[in-house]
Amino acid sequence: MSASPAIRCQGLGKTFIKGSQKIEVLRDVTLDLAQGEMVAVLGPSGTGKSTFLHMLGLLDRPTAGSLHLFGQDVTTMGDAERARTRNLKVGFVFQAHNLLPELSALRNVMMPVQLAGSPNSVARARAEALLRVVGLGHRLTHQPGELSGGEQQRVALARALVMGPGLVLADEPTGNLDPKTAGGVFELMLELNRQLGSTLLVVTHSHELAARFPRRLVLEDGRFVEGA
Repeated sequence: MSASPAIRCQGLGKTFIKGSQKIEVLRDVTLDLAQGEMVAVLGPSGTGKSTFLHMLGLLDRPTAGSLHLFGQDVTTMGDAERARTRNLKVGFVFQAHNLLPELSALRNVMMPVQLAGSPNSVARARAEALLRVVGLGHRLTHQPGELSGGEQQRVALARALVMGPGLVLADEPTGNLDPKTAGGVFELMLELNRQLGSTLLVVTHSHELAARFPRRLVLEDGRFVEGA
């Protein structure tokens, strides 16, 4: 018998209300993603790619259908349980880094571990080890403003992976970087994810970067189609 999918979307939909207008962004999304799959998500701007990632990451709720993460129906979870599940099982990498500017690189990466209730010594050891893996062992005490764009995104990547999440979501993670730096960060993200064995979904406008993924999904008219 085959293993259950890491992610199962059944009839998933999202509609926004703007005044008297209903805007249907996603409709009847039915999709399975296996543990360890690496998937690129493509599509024009404004088609709902980020909305889809936000629902998978429990930052937003669908208005139709159901969503199961690792065998759990998260659609009806309360806010506190969703927040705990998100911290333990989901890692995020955003285009704009979303690092806390007043904290050092080390403290930024420690935060998810601390939120999970681990002692500071454990959080520090895990964060420092991962920052060394991404090549920032010499930047532990630097604040984001003292780091280059590529270094900031490496910190964000370390923060996303520090809990060993089963699901990693990246929304245009290299969109603010020059092509050379973007390529380096992208390769690092793929290699670390291979080692971790997480399910990885990356939203990107770059067909060149998407071509490195074994599976590509294109969002068209609120639904996904398999990309070439």
